Amino acid sequence: MARIKNMNLSSKIFISMLLGGITGGLLNFLGTPEWSQIWLIDGAFRVVGQVFISLLKMLVVPLVFVSLICGVSSLADPKMLGRVGGKAIVLYLITTGIAVTLALTAAVVFQPGIGVNPVNLVEKEIAEVTPFTQVLIDMVPNNPVAAMADAKMLPIIVFAVLLGLSITLSGEPGKRISSWFQDFNTVIMRLVAIVMNVAPYGVFALITNMAATSNGGDFMAVGKYIVLVIAVLLFHALVVYPSLLVFLARLNPRMFLYKMRAAMMFAFSTASSNATIPVTLESVEKRVGVSNKIASFTVPLGATINMDGTAIMQGIATGFIAQFYGIDLSIAQYLMVVIMVIMASIGTAGVPSVGLVLLAGVLAQVGLPEEGIALILGVDRLLDMIRTAVNITGDATVTTIVAKSEGELDEAVFRDPLAGRAFETGHKKA
Repeated sequence: MARIKNMNLSSKIFISMLLGGITGGLLNFLGTPEWSQIWLIDGAFRVVGQVFISLLKMLVVPLVFVSLICGVSSLADPKMLGRVGGKAIVLYLITTGIAVTLALTAAVVFQPGIGVNPVNLVEKEIAEVTPFTQVLIDMVPNNPVAAMADAKMLPIIVFAVLLGLSITLSGEPGKRISSWFQDFNTVIMRLVAIVMNVAPYGVFALITNMAATSNGGDFMAVGKYIVLVIAVLLFHALVVYPSLLVFLARLNPRMFLYKMRAAMMFAFSTASSNATIPVTLESVEKRVGVSNKIASFTVPLGATINMDGTAIMQGIATGFIAQFYGIDLSIAQYLMVVIMVIMASIGTAGVPSVGLVLLAGVLAQVGLPEEGIALILGVDRLLDMIRTAVNITGDATVTTIVAKSEGELDEAVFRDPLAGRAFETGHKKA
């Protein structure tokens, strides 16, 4: 019992995911009586899983707002914020461009849509994509309280940055307010630790529910598409990101991936970049060694504008749907897809299945039928979980690179495999 209690968070989550997959798979394979469907799948497992996600989402706004104010108000040189923001945005856009280019190349080479005969097609109403100009306008909140109530991350980030800068420039009154926010941040971190204690149970419920309700027929029908998406996602996470860490920051990518495994598993189980922000922030600060000045800004920003996993899905899905309908896309149309995916990712909420919303806009721009989304709808749930894990890995990679370039990375913490273990085991932090 003591051994389980002292097990680190990532190990507990992995075991919970494994047990959840087995339990849900058995329920799916054996079939479930009506009472089991009502009381377990639609009852206990759904309630526990959704309550856990709600707990994580509950943390996001206060954590991002307070942590970002603390980070910005502690800057000795406010100009540093502009450098950090510029570097982060450029890197996020570059990685998204690489992601969608890899995806389109893979779709053209392997042609996953040729010979496909999907089953269980359903129609789904897809929300309209917000125009990029409107995204820019909405970045500045006309009501910060309303933005927090609706969990709109870009307006929250803008308001927190401006408030943090005002605190920095306000002299002695600013120092008093900054001290209050630092104390508030400590309290929020303790709340994060409390929520982490129930994480394995929430993950178990989420994975069990997912496995119990998945349709095997859909997976078989579009198997080539699934395999190709997963392969490109893994390549991006295990080759592209590590290469950036090596060439831009001279850091060991194996150590980085080892320390981010808990956040990656959290992202997989919740399928929401925003819901994973508390775990991502704690991981990059306590485990990787990035200062709060950098992480408090780049991680929430990445959860909002960095959608590499989603870009990969959209690129392959575009090629897949075009091939299924026998439509040849021109080079100009492929370039349009790249530009559309990069631009559409900015300001998009980091919530489950947001990629389908973006995909509708991409298909419309290149003249493909939007009803083609129904071809992949049945399998998007699993792929959404995987691409969310890739998204937050990209957020952490860019955060680490930017921190290294600004001298805000504690390399002793980064190199120490035991650093930050208090966060993962749930024990009181030293």
